[in-house]
Amino acid sequence: MKHQWTIFCSVSGAVLMALCASTAVATEAAHATTPACQAVAAPKEAFEMQVPFEVIDGRIYLQARVNGRGPFKFAVDTGASGIGRADSSLVSDLGLALQRPTLNSDGVKTTEADTTRIESLSIGGMAKHDLQVITRDYNSRMSPEAAFAGIVARDFFGDGLLIIDYPRKVLSFSKSLSLDPKHQGVLRYERPFRVPVSIGALQTEGNLDTGANVTFVMPQALFDKVVATPAEPAGKGQLANTQIETKRATVRGPFRIGGATVSGVEVRISDEYPELLVGAHILKNYAVLIDQRSKSVTLCQ
Repeated sequence: MKHQWTIFCSVSGAVLMALCASTAVATEAAHATTPACQAVAAPKEAFEMQVPFEVIDGRIYLQARVNGRGPFKFAVDTGASGIGRADSSLVSDLGLALQRPTLNSDGVKTTEADTTRIESLSIGGMAKHDLQVITRDYNSRMSPEAAFAGIVARDFFGDGLLIIDYPRKVLSFSKSLSLDPKHQGVLRYERPFRVPVSIGALQTEGNLDTGANVTFVMPQALFDKVVATPAEPAGKGQLANTQIETKRATVRGPFRIGGATVSGVEVRISDEYPELLVGAHILKNYAVLIDQRSKSVTLCQ
């Protein structure tokens, strides 16, 4: 998982998950009947796959099969490149062989990571075959209830419309439905999934990442331009390859992402993190629609 935002309390050493559910967030969004959001209510026949998921600390977990075996608990992480990841526990359980390492970046630091090859990864009957995936011990940083066997990354859904319906806890995928970039509330991107975000009158760009259990992470230089409470120390943030020092503050906003608006949000701030990150504790209030064919995203409520 690209971003594992486990925050280590600098006073007691206790492990806290970043921006827990007590954060008060006021939300608004485009109405579900707008053209861009109508796909959320499309009939089952329009989808190649529809599966239920559960949410743990904002992250998405569903059942997957690997090499015809399982089911195994997998996380869905739009911040992870490629098809997927395999936890070291899955590699051991299936007797998979380690292969040549590859370079892996968490946005701050690039390191080598082991890889393995799996014959198939299947969700709800939709499968990808002959995959080389990164493997490491992800679960040593997780609470027992948040442990997983692997990650479904963004390229698994690269040839259609992905709908992550957080309110209904249903993940859907369709090749026949699409997002029209000209429709109200639809956002274009060049790099997945960096979309326009406004903070008050400030225009910037944010990375939508369902694998990051935060509201927002802001670079210090961006934080200095917004209206917020004074920042205070918040311990260390753990990325895939790096620990970074963080602070916390409440930003008045409002933050606007297409038709979605949130105000009065507690954020994490870091000198080391390079971009605005929009995490799972914001996205979980919406149905998130991603069409990688048209490089388009929208949030619906």
